[in-house]
Amino acid sequence: MPELPEVEVSRLGIEPHVVGQRITAVKVHHPRLRWPIPESVHKLKGQVVVAIERRAKYLLLESAIGTLILHLGMSGSLRVVPVATERGKHDHFELVLSSEQCLRLNDPRRFGAVLWQEPDESELSLFSNLGPEPLTDDFSGELLYQRSRSRKSPVKTFIMDNANVVGVGNIYATEALFAAGVDPRRAAGRISRARYQLLAQHIKRVLARAIQQGGTSLRDFTRADGKPGYFKQELLVYGRTGQPCVNCATELKTVQLGQRRSVYCPDCQR
Repeated sequence: MPELPEVEVSRLGIEPHVVGQRITAVKVHHPRLRWPIPESVHKLKGQVVVAIERRAKYLLLESAIGTLILHLGMSGSLRVVPVATERGKHDHFELVLSSEQCLRLNDPRRFGAVLWQEPDESELSLFSNLGPEPLTDDFSGELLYQRSRSRKSPVKTFIMDNANVVGVGNIYATEALFAAGVDPRRAAGRISRARYQLLAQHIKRVLARAIQQGGTSLRDFTRADGKPGYFKQELLVYGRTGQPCVNCATELKTVQLGQRRSVYCPDCQR
């Protein structure tokens, strides 16, 4: 599944081609993704895209009359291509732009979403319980410390919970915990304030670096410009079970936490 850096890279990739463009047509080729695509998306015809924002893993295309909300699901991707480009089998939704290009959502598994929010509509329930964005000042080690008190769940599960902080998926949680020297199995409520401050710093650093490098290239995801991400070359623990730790040469182990496998160093992470 594309994680926060990949979604942010998609936003950065399409923004120069879409913002400021007038939408000349809205085409729904498959009306049902994770949820049915609402008829209200057709209101965008004739409107100008004034901004593209991101909230967690959702992209928000803003216009004067409302906001189009996109989610890439498990395997989705966005492309800006010339209007004459032949539509692919899994291109389920597109916006035709006044530049004679179009923004296409390709989603082989159809777990993505296309939603609509009116300008006077209260926040969608999708966003109502989301925690802070990790790359903002609203997110800190102090926040993690306060929210973790009495929590018995593993710290990795805790930081991957979108109610505590959004967008810290499996790859980046694994890398940040390793960098901070925190065992992913430890109970969230038994980690000190100082260690949470360190962990928060590494979460910010790892995510920022991943965005800078273009996102991690996963099997089902490439960047908006079609080029793979490069952060995977810098992964120190994720996907390296059985290999030696880069710090101490101890064999990296894997543990199952919830429905996720987590790689860690039994010597460096406490």
